[in-house]
Amino acid sequence: MDVGVHDANASEDESIDVDWTTDDELDIVSVPGPVAQPVAEIHSVTETESQLSPTDYNGAVAGNGEASSSGFSSRMKLINHFIAMGFTEKLVARAIEENGEKDTDAILNSLLTYSNLEDSPEQRLCTNSDSSSSDYNETYPDDLLDMECWLQDEVVKENTGFMSEEHKQLAALASTGSLSEEEKKLLALADMGYNLQEAKIAMGRYPGAPVDELINAICAAQVSREQDCYLPEEDLKPRHLYNGSSSKKKRKYFEMNKKKIVADETIRLPNPMTGFGVPSQQTEHIHRSLPESAKGRPYFYYENVALAPKGVWDTISRFLYDIEPEFVDSKFFCAAARKRGYVHNLPIENRFPLVPLPPLTVQAAFPLSRRWWPSWDPRDKLNCIQTAIASAKLTERIRSALERYEGDGDPPDSVQRYVLEQCRKWNLVWVGRNKLAPLEPDEVEMLLGFPKNHTRGGGISRTDRYKSLGNSFQVDTVAYHLSVLKDMFPNGVNVLSLFSGIGGAEVALHRLGIKLRNVVSIEKTKANRDIVRSWWEQTNQKGSLIDLDDVEQFDETRAAQIMDMIGGFDLIVGGSPCNNLAGSNRVSRDGLEGSESRLFYDYFRIVEICKSYMMHKEL
Repeated sequence: MDVGVHDANASEDESIDVDWTTDDELDIVSVPGPVAQPVAEIHSVTETESQLSPTDYNGAVAGNGEASSSGFSSRMKLINHFIAMGFTEKLVARAIEENGEKDTDAILNSLLTYSNLEDSPEQRLCTNSDSSSSDYNETYPDDLLDMECWLQDEVVKENTGFMSEEHKQLAALASTGSLSEEEKKLLALADMGYNLQEAKIAMGRYPGAPVDELINAICAAQVSREQDCYLPEEDLKPRHLYNGSSSKKKRKYFEMNKKKIVADETIRLPNPMTGFGVPSQQTEHIHRSLPESAKGRPYFYYENVALAPKGVWDTISRFLYDIEPEFVDSKFFCAAARKRGYVHNLPIENRFPLVPLPPLTVQAAFPLSRRWWPSWDPRDKLNCIQTAIASAKLTERIRSALERYEGDGDPPDSVQRYVLEQCRKWNLVWVGRNKLAPLEPDEVEMLLGFPKNHTRGGGISRTDRYKSLGNSFQVDTVAYHLSVLKDMFPNGVNVLSLFSGIGGAEVALHRLGIKLRNVVSIEKTKANRDIVRSWWEQTNQKGSLIDLDDVEQFDETRAAQIMDMIGGFDLIVGGSPCNNLAGSNRVSRDGLEGSESRLFYDYFRIVEICKSYMMHKEL
């Protein structure tokens, strides 16, 4: 489960591929956006003229020399304005030709799109992005038809009433029935409001792709550089256009085609995602009945991404004694979203939260940010904690863009939308005037409920700290579910921790005041095992910690030896890898049959071994 992290300290020209191992985190390839050109760079008239049409040279076909000179000078100023923002002259000329010289917002939108489309690495199309916004209304699989997510807090203005000449020509040819298949796709995209130049670039990069995939390609380019296809999940949210109209365009497309949503789409999840109750929203008494074979020791607690393909949670539930999953978003426990499903046989009455309660908003978690937080940034929650962070190059580009409008009030809507997209995708917070920054590792630890410096030291790199944290439990959420064990086991618990990571379950039990008598921790990554061992020693645990490295090697013989020694397990906790459950990659998203996610069956196998052992011991 190796995950690369693009660090803000990395070289600006460095491109690092990222493999995601958690559901909500995106693997985002390298640094998005255009390559900046020196502001003072002067382009010769000859170079610029090569980009212009005869009409552009003359200002107007019948115009006089003075008008021509004035028009050319105005155009050059406009071109240089966008070159100074970091876009190449070629893209600027193309955007002006497409949108005209008056609508600078439209030019900026096109430039952001062109640069991302042309710079995107050629790889399989991805259809989703990390947009687990705290106010996202999850209605799956209806997300394809109702996709007001990232921008639902903002006023979205649909671009209407304009048709380019090429669009008109395509519409005219359509009435004669003489359009080719590719022209029909182009017209369909244009009818939905997509820029023809965007559509052509996408069609050129993905020949023969259906319209829905072309839509995703355009949206993906407009959000950022093409992102790695190992997308987990949480996030099965569509990419959006900078002009805010992507959801309406996609809805229009699916309404036009009446396509049946395929069987492997994500399941419909509850909204709000509060499971059997959260501290702030206690539900009415819920009664659930467990099969006799599932009751009692060892209790088990299994976690994985909520937004897995349809059928995955049915399978997980079926193997784990047909117990109904409990779906919970950690935004009800902290200032960051984290959508997870849990299958367990724990009681659901008399739960209690960890105290002190953690801050539930970004501003409460990071009070110093309030001074700099602009009124047009409506976020009060962060998206799911990722295993990748934004680059220094991106945050510098955002700062430069905002400073251009300093003194003029709020920046234009198009700039605000672009900045908010990046903020939501990368969990950027305001640290100064026009200054955004990614979260530091200790800030991530705080949001996830770990003690400060939990992942620091011992030779672990900053990159590995982000990776380990991105793959961990949210401690406050898990502790709320495990809190029922405190009265049940006043003398402490024996725990089998599978896929332990950095010890989220162990930290949760410790913070609840539940004594850890014996813990068998099985974790593949040495850096994570070292973190758990270090925490164990720093917190002066009196029990015994046995750390192993491979769940597949944990067989019946080894399990029986350990259980004979400690008297059996009280709790089996863990969450198998979600690499093959999350995201939209049709190549590696193999569900529970994937090379990583199939380890769920080892979780089930080990639970069965332990349950059988405990049952025979009681006879």
